[in-house]
Amino acid sequence: METAKKYFFSDLSVMFGRSMRHIFRSLDTIITVTIMPIAMMLLFVYVFGGAIRSGADNYVNYLLPGILLMAISSGISYASFRLFTDKQRGIFERFHSMPIARSTILWGHVMTSLISNGISVIVIILVALIMGFRSSAGVLPWLAVVGILAMFTLALTWVAVIAGLSAKTVDGAGAFAYPIIFLPFISSAFVPTESMPSAVRAFAENQPVTSIVETIRALLSSQAVGNDIWIALGWCTAIAVVAYIFSMRAYKKN
Repeated sequence: METAKKYFFSDLSVMFGRSMRHIFRSLDTIITVTIMPIAMMLLFVYVFGGAIRSGADNYVNYLLPGILLMAISSGISYASFRLFTDKQRGIFERFHSMPIARSTILWGHVMTSLISNGISVIVIILVALIMGFRSSAGVLPWLAVVGILAMFTLALTWVAVIAGLSAKTVDGAGAFAYPIIFLPFISSAFVPTESMPSAVRAFAENQPVTSIVETIRALLSSQAVGNDIWIALGWCTAIAVVAYIFSMRAYKKN
């Protein structure tokens, strides 16, 4: 058992290193992921911000959690694309002919998604600071925010794995991310849900993004998070577990 764990982690480090090298050789993927959320943040703050009644003194503070989730939702499509490319090029077959832990092939892509999306999140937060974002949160609340964002990224990345392994075309591998990217628009990310029509409000208040946004917003403003944090963790865990199960099924099938 100890030997298996040893080889698993050594194999994982190799797969992770391989996938990260692809990222650093093509930094335009990270740039592309960060440009759209930053553009949206600039648009909402400096164009629409004066007309939106969020109830917050600083609209950047109100907006930032939703922008971060949008960036992550956009970034995970590249994990799907890289998996699809490996499958099409026969990379899986080559690795399977070697004495390695097979699950590390997927985990390498998943870990790379966590790191690359983490870089995008840091860049967006730095831009938000320039735009006036301020937080009174201490170290522990910030660590909680990092943990929630990591869980959200992990959950969506396993969804991306399903798409990458099941898609028939390159466009199909990335298309699954579009509905996820627009989920923040039908949530409390940009405006309070109280201003929405009843049917839209019911959906907005009971989808994953709203609870995650409200939790991050409360943590960054040093307010009580209430039950939102447990709902957010529940959503992330459930999505991750279900997506992981279906990912492994798709992997074995392929």
